[in-house]
Amino acid sequence: MTDLIEPDECEILRQLRKSEPIFALLDQADVTELQLQARLRRDYSESVVRAALTLHGLRKKAAGKFSRSEQMWFDRKGFQQATSEAVAQHKAARFGGLVHDYCCGIGGDTIALAERCDVVAVDNNPLPLLCTEWNAEVYDVSRRVKTMCADVETLRDRDGLLHIDPDRRPESHGRVIRVEDSVPDLDALRRMIDEFSGGAIKLSPAGNFIGKFPDAEIELISLRGECKEATVWFGQLAEAGCWRATVLPDGATLAGDPLDAFVEPGALQNYLYDPDPAVVRAGLTPMLAEEAGLTRLDDAEEYLTSNEPIESPFVRAFEVLADLPNNSREIRAFFRKGNFGQVEIKCRHIPIDAEAVRRKLPLGGNEAAVLIFARVRGKSRAIVCRRH
Repeated sequence: MTDLIEPDECEILRQLRKSEPIFALLDQADVTELQLQARLRRDYSESVVRAALTLHGLRKKAAGKFSRSEQMWFDRKGFQQATSEAVAQHKAARFGGLVHDYCCGIGGDTIALAERCDVVAVDNNPLPLLCTEWNAEVYDVSRRVKTMCADVETLRDRDGLLHIDPDRRPESHGRVIRVEDSVPDLDALRRMIDEFSGGAIKLSPAGNFIGKFPDAEIELISLRGECKEATVWFGQLAEAGCWRATVLPDGATLAGDPLDAFVEPGALQNYLYDPDPAVVRAGLTPMLAEEAGLTRLDDAEEYLTSNEPIESPFVRAFEVLADLPNNSREIRAFFRKGNFGQVEIKCRHIPIDAEAVRRKLPLGGNEAAVLIFARVRGKSRAIVCRRH
């Protein structure tokens, strides 16, 4: 249990937990928010009403993250930084025995780890730590979870494995992506790597982690097409020097050294492929192309191509309808002759104002198209496709 003096927010959360009927009233509300607040304040304090409205909204937002979101407990920051259930379960599969979950927040990773391990969940803020305790109860794993309110840099117990999610929203900086600006910072994380026998560090996929952990395995994890996190695996849990891209919920994984593969750029063929963002961020596009028998459009592009279609969890496939110069007049002329009613516009490295392009297109039909701006062997092209 927590061992520091609790702030008012914890007491409000405890009062809210004793006021569970308020959530049924929120679910059934058929009036404006102001009318609803006035009605609720007849029976509940203003602080409990505000907390209930906040939590009710967060539970709805969390439906895509957690299978039991309607019963869970969140604060705003903890919700924003919480690991999605599918990602947490994927990572937890590597762990066993005792795990220290540092900077645990509201317990997204703690819950997944506790399904197979004994977990010491540590955070320096009593509010999300209280949420961790209650969320462990929601997932029926509380018997395997011990919580501790402490600064993780002061702890010296190194038995077992480590999972740590450094704070990327420290109060003095706002949101940060540089590992050096996180709390704990890079130096502290490197010390923990040396002291624990193995574990994982959760980082932002947009962070500057490249080259910071030379002997680690770096795994980029995507969920439903969005790159969610970079996981730095170290010690006994790592495949040293390996880069990995994992695609969830499929569970497909691609691993290797990005420098081991090279694919010559070639002409656009009948099918174009957009690699999953985890593959791109891991630098494994050439390896994917080599293994799948695909050609790269350009050294500066991640888009791939082939004459015959392939099926792979690592790419989204498009059938090529037209290869046009990146010229607004010719693009409009092509769409004027077609039967298109909606167009998705994609680009990676060519600066495009997608909405400005869309507004100029004659779209009077009923077919869907995808307009991809990309370099093909050094030249900027507009490639019209449909999803395969």
